[in-house]
Amino acid sequence: MRFTSLIIELIRARPRLVVWLVVLCQAALWLLVPLLLYRSPPDDLATVLAYGREYQVGTYLGPPLAFWLADIAFRAAGDHMMGVYLLSQLCSIAMFWALYLLSRAIVGGQQAVLAVLLAMTVAAFSSPGLEFGPEVLARPLWAMLLLHSWQLIGQNRRNAWFAWSIEAGLLLLTTSAAPFLLLLIVGFVLATARGRRTLMSFDPLFALLVIIVLALPYLIWLIRADALSLPHLPAVADLSARALHWAALVGGLLAAISGIVLLVALNSGWFARNREDAPIIYRPPVDPLARDFVYCLAIGPALFGSLISGLFDLDRVVGGSGVALLMSGLAAIVATGDLVHLRRQRLLRSVWAAAIVAPALAVLATTIFVPWTGGGEVATSLPARAIANFFGDSFLRRTNHPLEAVTGDAQLAALISLDAARPHLLLDATPERTPWLSLAKFNKTGGVVVWRAADTVGTPPPEIARRFPGLVPEVPRAFEWLVTGRQPLLRIGWAIVRPKTP
Repeated sequence: MRFTSLIIELIRARPRLVVWLVVLCQAALWLLVPLLLYRSPPDDLATVLAYGREYQVGTYLGPPLAFWLADIAFRAAGDHMMGVYLLSQLCSIAMFWALYLLSRAIVGGQQAVLAVLLAMTVAAFSSPGLEFGPEVLARPLWAMLLLHSWQLIGQNRRNAWFAWSIEAGLLLLTTSAAPFLLLLIVGFVLATARGRRTLMSFDPLFALLVIIVLALPYLIWLIRADALSLPHLPAVADLSARALHWAALVGGLLAAISGIVLLVALNSGWFARNREDAPIIYRPPVDPLARDFVYCLAIGPALFGSLISGLFDLDRVVGGSGVALLMSGLAAIVATGDLVHLRRQRLLRSVWAAAIVAPALAVLATTIFVPWTGGGEVATSLPARAIANFFGDSFLRRTNHPLEAVTGDAQLAALISLDAARPHLLLDATPERTPWLSLAKFNKTGGVVVWRAADTVGTPPPEIARRFPGLVPEVPRAFEWLVTGRQPLLRIGWAIVRPKTP
């Protein structure tokens, strides 16, 4: 007798319900993780909020939209990081839902669920970015842009032009990789007969006008900042090192989709004994143009993005691995065929669940066990709120003024900028990166200078002492980690630069 699990029947009967269940459960998991384990924002999120607080049209970090939204979410949550974490999960939910709609239009609702489930195992998505920023915001925008691109090319829905133009404009305001991503779509359109027919109307002109209006402020900033120049090509002697770097980036992308490869291998019929007993997920035949669309926009961002990053020695794939691998699950489903046999159902469920839960367990293990090894510190274990409150209150008591600015150690200064007074961040080593504040203005308005103390006296590092002559250090302040382990207490040296009275 053939056994079909309840999950398979739900995929067949209620595919949208399955997508909402798994996506919301994953979002709930990654809202619970920071609530229990994070005492400070991960990675560069504090810097993102410091830049968002200034509402600059553009900075050296790129277009401004992600920074503005991060600050709005932070303020809406009562100056609590949970607002930004929630915004990250909303981006993840929107991305997967747009991916489901796109997959449903190409392979049908039932196999679209499988495409979403496979995509969730990609490393970039299985631990959705709590460190909200341009790469996280670009994912749902790219997914919606692909959805409406297919509606225009494959389904000839002219009413999708307006949504497409809005998404393209917002993508240009989100990531510096947007021109590259838009060129991939335009290239596919021009390379296909049905795509070229899509352009034979006035709709693309109106869409272009909307895109220009949305992106014009940032474009003006790029021109004024003289930031439109392309990076220099590497010398011939550097090409071998750049090729190795490109290979490392490609290897990282392949490792990120290892969950998809493992699930496909486990579901293969190579070792199946009773092939006829496996339940089948059916789809109507895929349009050849849809097949080309999926393969082109699944391979193109990963291949060319990694190639550009390798050539110009960038740390990450252009656009981020989340954008580059967005279509990988759908591409695997399209390549599988019209009939997907689900073999070894219990094993597949276990492996899929492990791929989803493993990143959260890794965060838990890192938070608890790394401090006991003495091999390094966990950035999310810094007591961010206690640090910000101490220096904000100390400055207020000493000067009778709210804290206006903070500088010194970039990591600590960014955390202090999250204080209730929201002081300005000054990167004193590279002041051109914080154009809203200069060293001269900092010395006039006053603020706090912080550094990691190497002794109990709190002697400032030579470079800080050189930039702030006459600095009088205070007694260092010690803070406890979330898990102290074998680590010493976090000692922060600090000094106050008093505001100049008129």
